[in-house]
Amino acid sequence: MTIYTGRGDEGMTDLRDMSRVSKTSPRIEAYGTVDEANALVGTVRPTGYDDVDETLEAVQNHLFVVQADFANPDADEDDPQVDEAQVERLEAWIDEADEELEPLRSFVLPGGSEAGAALHHARAVVRRAERRSVRLAGDEAVNPEAVTYLNRLSDLLFTLGRLVNQRDGEKEERPTY
Repeated sequence: MTIYTGRGDEGMTDLRDMSRVSKTSPRIEAYGTVDEANALVGTVRPTGYDDVDETLEAVQNHLFVVQADFANPDADEDDPQVDEAQVERLEAWIDEADEELEPLRSFVLPGGSEAGAALHHARAVVRRAERRSVRLAGDEAVNPEAVTYLNRLSDLLFTLGRLVNQRDGEKEERPTY
């Protein structure tokens, strides 16, 4: 089997239900940006911290579910879908990481160690994916848990960026105004 099909050569692509849409449609923009975020998360691993790496691996698998959710305009109950339990898991990971951190007192400049900076970069791309998914949800039916998942994921990636930077001995920098 070849990786290329030629079906997208004219700017169209297939959704999960085999309907054809433009590659610039809001649905493709949403799940394409989730794909970009997933690839960025993949560049962070391994961080050198097993607990963070296990969390990021689970997140990458969740992001495939988000993509499948957005790629399917008419999901059946057997189709992959983000659910409340996945969002709650993100919240638990945030709370666990936050216990190790000093309380946040101001905004933080993105950066730090290589892994910390990459997590901040991934967070920014997840925020873009969230904006794309909100736009999509304004026009078409979308699983609201998938949108919530992206919102919470950006919080997790921010928290993990802080955590990795702290473990790596990187001092947080605050913006000056």
